[in-house]
Amino acid sequence: MSEPVMLRREGAVAHIRFNRPAQLNTVNVPAAQAFLDCCRTIAAAPDIRAVVLSGEGECLRRRRRFERAQRRRGCGCAGTHPTCAEAVMLMAELDVPFIASLHGVVAGGSLSLAMACDLAIAAEGTKFNLAYVNIAASCDGSGSWSCKDRGDAHAMAIALLGETFDADEALRLGLVNRVVPMAALESSTRGWAERLANGPTRAIGRLKRLVRTSFEDDLRTRLDRERDEFVANARSEDFTGAVDAFLHKRRPHFNGR
Repeated sequence: MSEPVMLRREGAVAHIRFNRPAQLNTVNVPAAQAFLDCCRTIAAAPDIRAVVLSGEGECLRRRRRFERAQRRRGCGCAGTHPTCAEAVMLMAELDVPFIASLHGVVAGGSLSLAMACDLAIAAEGTKFNLAYVNIAASCDGSGSWSCKDRGDAHAMAIALLGETFDADEALRLGLVNRVVPMAALESSTRGWAERLANGPTRAIGRLKRLVRTSFEDDLRTRLDRERDEFVANARSEDFTGAVDAFLHKRRPHFNGR
């Protein structure tokens, strides 16, 4: 029997791939546990400097199959399981950036997990729906927390209307950062992952946490937090090396420390 979630390495990039294509990559409890195990492995590996989150399977285009996916809630009720919650917390807390690489159907908890990533890239033809309201359920997998960053009006429409929308609309709503042809999805994702994996990992981690918490602070608290993070970055090897490279007109090399 194949693993419900697979983890593989390409240099400094880790790939987490949900592997239940026959079930449209819905997440049951074993899959949630496997996802957490993958996140824990990444947390214990300082040489991993970027993560790609994706799903196995063909791009699903038929409306009837998509409606069945909605009824199964995309990522499934396992999103409320403590293991899934712990995995989402690790995604937010780790320095390494998480990139969602999306195609086919992204519904229910699958959309929640995609929004929990730091960046998202989608293939043309991808269909999105938060979908919970369509089965009289509320969000799991951090969907309500992630939605708030799109603004109250967009968040309420996404959550309460339960409407299906395409990749271009997801881009307009800020759910994804880029839309590409299906044939270019893998190469475009790899380009982002390699760029981030060669970046200043500690600074990237501090930046993503500053951005994620930006609505929680008043201006004074935000200024103090930015100062503290800048001082911490200034003590890093990457910062010292990058300043030296700038002064000597060289391209900086980041080692993630």
